[in-house]
Amino acid sequence: MSDTIKELKKELLSGNKNGYDRMPQGQSAAMEAYCADYKAFLDAGKTERLCVAEVVRLAEQRGYRPYVRGMAVQAGDKIYVCNRGKAVMLARIGKAPLSEGVQIAAAHIDSPRLDLKPNPLYEDGELAYLKTHYYGGIRKYQWVTIPMELHGVVALKNGDTVSVSIGADPDDPKLVITDLLPHLGAEQNKKPLAEAVPAETLNLLLGSRPIGDEEDTSRVKLAVMQMLHEKYGIVEDDFTSAELEAVPAVRSCDIGIDRSMIGAYGHDDRVCSYAAFRALMDLEEAPVKTAVCVLADKEEIGSEGVTGMQSAAFDTFMEDLCQSQGVPVRACFERSFCLSADVTAAFDPNFPDVFERRNAAYLNRGIGLCKYTGARGKSGASDADAETVAYVRRLFDGAGVIWQIAELGKVDAGGGGTVAMYMADRNITTLDAGVPVLSMHAPFEVVSKLDCYETYKAMKAVYQAQ
Repeated sequence: MSDTIKELKKELLSGNKNGYDRMPQGQSAAMEAYCADYKAFLDAGKTERLCVAEVVRLAEQRGYRPYVRGMAVQAGDKIYVCNRGKAVMLARIGKAPLSEGVQIAAAHIDSPRLDLKPNPLYEDGELAYLKTHYYGGIRKYQWVTIPMELHGVVALKNGDTVSVSIGADPDDPKLVITDLLPHLGAEQNKKPLAEAVPAETLNLLLGSRPIGDEEDTSRVKLAVMQMLHEKYGIVEDDFTSAELEAVPAVRSCDIGIDRSMIGAYGHDDRVCSYAAFRALMDLEEAPVKTAVCVLADKEEIGSEGVTGMQSAAFDTFMEDLCQSQGVPVRACFERSFCLSADVTAAFDPNFPDVFERRNAAYLNRGIGLCKYTGARGKSGASDADAETVAYVRRLFDGAGVIWQIAELGKVDAGGGGTVAMYMADRNITTLDAGVPVLSMHAPFEVVSKLDCYETYKAMKAVYQAQ
């Protein structure tokens, strides 16, 4: 009788096991090699501009070329379009006409960070600082007393653009935001976490050595401005047309004595972006349907702007491709599928009260499918229908992908959004899926190597679907 019960349980009940109990033998080496490449990508792409530059570099090594409107394309062609240096779309042209639809993986390459204000440089207490405006949903207390790097561009009035990088090289100086010492922090300790570090105190310490005579003013500010001018040829007014981003000065690394996890800044959402991109690069032959990888900007602030998923950039790219085959883009979209590749929250045993255990994502159980995201009553969500979820289940099981299905925390605990609803607005069948993350949106996040690799396999399965 006990054997019959075991068989019934196996047949009828869900058995969501740890991925290491399900992973095929011999996959470990491939997983480690993939994760090593992913860590290198993370370290090269600390900002969305740096990500795009690295994607373009790697894509061109694989034979991808810039797409020019009106260019004839045929099965097997590898093309990309770079959107203002901050987003990129790539396609491997398939054997089937675009009227049959395309297979899309859409992710975002922007991450929470600190942007410099338009007039950032000031001196106070004989110290020079840069004022910042945080970008995306951060917990401000996490960003103080850690080493920071500064990356971006300064656009000059003459039309030239200067690239700025401070703190990336091992010998470079780092920047930091100071915090109040505990000896004087009694009043600060009484405040809620969200108020203990006000946004206007997130100021980057830039220098302390003065120049000039002691009766001069702004001597430290002038000294650091002189150094910036000598290295980059900029003056203070040029900050007005600059786009400079402060990010944690930390390299990706293995986490755990068993090296089973990766710690880094920017897993959200570069862990899914890299999987979507790498899977496209690794297609050995032309897919049946055209495979499209979309790496968008501005997701962390609502996918707004010309480089965000709400812009017409993606529509324009697809319309140009469709016109080359005489296909209305709307006819292509209605037969297309998009995996909205964005991270989900991993169950954290240190904070169990915000998770609903039966519907939480767990580390080492594979890519997490999210039928809906949003907040509370599914506000701001793309709620995939049952047929779409079944399609993805069938696709992943057929490709041997380890997966789980999950929500982002308890119903009333909060929530989050992705680019899914903007793809669905285009009449594209869409489902969210991504890597579970610990400490999401923190300056240092943690993911499982197994989940990273299974997400890569999932993206490849989407591209190869017939």
